[in-house]
Amino acid sequence: MYQSHQALLGEEIWAALKSLAPERNRETRSLLLRQGDPATHIHLLCHGAVAVTRRDGSGQRTLLTVRGAGELLGELSLLDGGVRSATVIATEPCRVHTVPAAEFTSFVSDHGLLHTLMRHTVGRIRESEEIRQELATAPASARLAAALLRLAAVSGESPTGSVHIQLPQEEIAQLIGASRNSVVQHLSPWRAEGWIRSVTGGGLVIEDLGRLRQIAERR
Repeated sequence: MYQSHQALLGEEIWAALKSLAPERNRETRSLLLRQGDPATHIHLLCHGAVAVTRRDGSGQRTLLTVRGAGELLGELSLLDGGVRSATVIATEPCRVHTVPAAEFTSFVSDHGLLHTLMRHTVGRIRESEEIRQELATAPASARLAAALLRLAAVSGESPTGSVHIQLPQEEIAQLIGASRNSVVQHLSPWRAEGWIRSVTGGGLVIEDLGRLRQIAERR
């Protein structure tokens, strides 16, 4: 796993970036960036998790990656002058600092950060390609387990060791290119085994990450 932007840039630079804009709360399933929109700002994700997705010409939505706290969102399209190449939605409540394009690009120039940010982007692209390969070749059960593990990795464990995934099953199904019925069918035996459970208010709680890892590795 490569470093987050926060770890790569260091606490001093990260704090300076945060000071450029106030912190705001975004609810689960909030749209943070939309594919095709102009690049007018970036987000600093300081708390929570997001899914990065892309729609193809037929409207099919594909999961590119998931991101947790300490990441910049939308910086690549801003730096290269293009439109948004992907959509970013909150998979749980998030706190973000939204920095306008002009202020961010000036900050990057003043602090000589362009090379560092581009190197980080290469790691992102490699990870996205791995997920695309997985979606194209792995069975639905492995795709589902891998997606849940990625969401769990950026959500963090509770004191009991369980992980709450707040994204509804319909959204999870879209992320792995499957129907909701397919997701329900695969989750049913996992519930029976006690590996996961549903919670009041929506979402899933993962109780056994190890079992999901075993399923994700069945390619």
